[in-house]
Amino acid sequence: MTSIPTTQKAALVENPGPAAKIVHRDDIPVATPGPNEILVKLTCTGLCHSEIRAVLGWGPYNPIVAHEGIGTVVQTGPDVPPSMMHQRVGIKWLYSACGKCSVCARGFPNNCPRQLNTGRHVPGTLQQYVVADARYVSAIPDGLSDEVAAPLLCAGLSMAGALSKLDGEVHAGDWVVISGSGGGLGHIGVQIAARILGLRVIAIDHGDAKRALSLQSGAEVFLDYEEDDLVQRVSEITGEGAHAILVVPGTEAAFQVAPSLVRNLASIVCVGLPPNQFNLPISATACAARGLVIKGACVGTDAQMDELLQQALAGKLTPLVEVLEFSETARVIEGLKTDTITGRVVVQIPQ
Repeated sequence: MTSIPTTQKAALVENPGPAAKIVHRDDIPVATPGPNEILVKLTCTGLCHSEIRAVLGWGPYNPIVAHEGIGTVVQTGPDVPPSMMHQRVGIKWLYSACGKCSVCARGFPNNCPRQLNTGRHVPGTLQQYVVADARYVSAIPDGLSDEVAAPLLCAGLSMAGALSKLDGEVHAGDWVVISGSGGGLGHIGVQIAARILGLRVIAIDHGDAKRALSLQSGAEVFLDYEEDDLVQRVSEITGEGAHAILVVPGTEAAFQVAPSLVRNLASIVCVGLPPNQFNLPISATACAARGLVIKGACVGTDAQMDELLQQALAGKLTPLVEVLEFSETARVIEGLKTDTITGRVVVQIPQ
């Protein structure tokens, strides 16, 4: 029988906004799972750039953020199958969905208008124990390490979901631009696009480390947004512009240049999360005249999640992961804010 404490250690966002800081506490109550819920003892969690929205106060978030947690089920609530006990599971951004709306009925609970999100509506994974909805966690396959699995829960799933928006529109050998290619989401997206889908990837980011990671991940070309004329170079490489672009960074500049990097009849997939007041910089006339399609992508489905985990288990996807101590949380979040992190960082949860 696993002994469950009444209080635990956690990292919290205090005073969201310009003066925000990360504080560590050891007196946070351990919650009890309710109907359809489980209590998971976490071993590690990834940290996502969207955590910056919580730190900067760009919306209402739970003080305990993060949503790439890996751990073991130590307690089950009512209506949860007993077989869930002791399973190793992943805690994702999607905490739960209504299961009743037209979107859920189509198999896309990740787009449910009444969804609840981990680290936003409910406490996230920067704590030792987290309550999760048993119906929306992912089973982690044996043989896949916690540290490799964690980034796939959001970074990987976000890119799998974004690339799925291009199904039937791009084909092996077509050009796709991935901006933010050396970050946590971007480098996994490059791997999926190049290694799994056979697309020709033009990676855009800044710096030698992100250049190396982008090319190592399978990009055919790397462009540095601070050194290269992106519009001219993409035109030279592709002839007409890319068949599609995935805009991963949450920067206005990345969205502003996107329409100029694609050919007519191309798709622009919005992945990054800039400030809420920022609108896409493209006229309705240009969009109509060029036949452009603009799509939004917010993570992916459970089926895509399971496929990602199997691809990682088979060695087809190899996220670059740096594992740090829980005490480094504030430094990691600052690195995400300043865009100085290459790949993904996972922090170990105190045991």
